[in-house]
Amino acid sequence: MTVDIQQRDGPAYANQLAQLLPRGAAWEVAPDSLRARLLEALAEEFARIDGRGGALLDEADPRTTLELLPDWERVAGLPDSCTGAPDSVQERQVALREKLTGVAGQNAAAFIEAAARIGYVITIEEHRPARMGMRLGERLNGADWAYTWTARISPFDSYLEEASFLAQARLGDRLGVRLRGFGALDVECVIRRMAPAHTIVLFAYDVEPTAAMWMDFTA
Repeated sequence: MTVDIQQRDGPAYANQLAQLLPRGAAWEVAPDSLRARLLEALAEEFARIDGRGGALLDEADPRTTLELLPDWERVAGLPDSCTGAPDSVQERQVALREKLTGVAGQNAAAFIEAAARIGYVITIEEHRPARMGMRLGERLNGADWAYTWTARISPFDSYLEEASFLAQARLGDRLGVRLRGFGALDVECVIRRMAPAHTIVLFAYDVEPTAAMWMDFTA
């Protein structure tokens, strides 16, 4: 529900103050008079307070908060192990919204929804061990694959437009270190935190190499 609150400016408050003055010739407010300038000065402060009151409505919503964002994060326990240090205010707002409104679940739809809330499209692939009756060409998986599933991850197109990179390696990284993800919000951490304890989660990224990625590798 959106509340539309009309904020009054300085001239509106000056006119209101003039209407509140006592009646009579001695209290008339002539344009450019000392009394008119006094009312205008008082009105500007009322207008400023009015504006700050309107801004408070945005600060009360974790999706739009700016000035109170650090306080919201403190109450929500952010940053946590899954958010790290977000690169932008937008990422911080997304992480806050996810922490406050996220609902856990144990099915594929719950993981897909959780990833979507932080800017990713994922598909879930469930595995199974080899058994009699399998078709030719199917993987001969061992017994542990009964508890293994894969989250195949790709970012939203709109998120890609805002991101400065898809994945990046850094100078000095050890051989075999995973490329960092699409931003500070760690989708792997979010999914692992939600996953049933007895399962093994694998991650696959649907990312095409770009010029920006190769530039990061050589930086």
